[in-house]
Amino acid sequence: MNIVSDKYKTVKPEDVTVWFKAAPITVFPKDGGACVKYKDLQIAVFNFERLNTWYACQNLSPEKQEMVLSRGMIGDHKGTPMVACPLHKKIFSLENGENLNGDLEAIATYPIKIESDFVYVGFEE
Repeated sequence: MNIVSDKYKTVKPEDVTVWFKAAPITVFPKDGGACVKYKDLQIAVFNFERLNTWYACQNLSPEKQEMVLSRGMIGDHKGTPMVACPLHKKIFSLENGENLNGDLEAIATYPIKIESDFVYVGFEE
């Protein structure tokens, strides 16, 4: 059985082999997220302006296998930047993907870099 979530694997910054030019920074809402596609992956990209930091994770909610995390609320959970699934309010660390209020598997996270007002997402191929 091929589960969609099996396609998503966390990429560490030192393992990046491809920097995907996702979109101009202006298309991402301040203190919010948007979805970008890379091959057959949907990636949620967040402009966490309050922290002056960008994050990326899989757009797939692991609980119901729906592509919704980019629409989730972002915030802080005990000092950890997080996103809340808009369907079930499960929260995940934007730093390492850990489920912070339950026992779901961690979601995949990806490095981000900003260059010349464009957002790049790092992948390992």
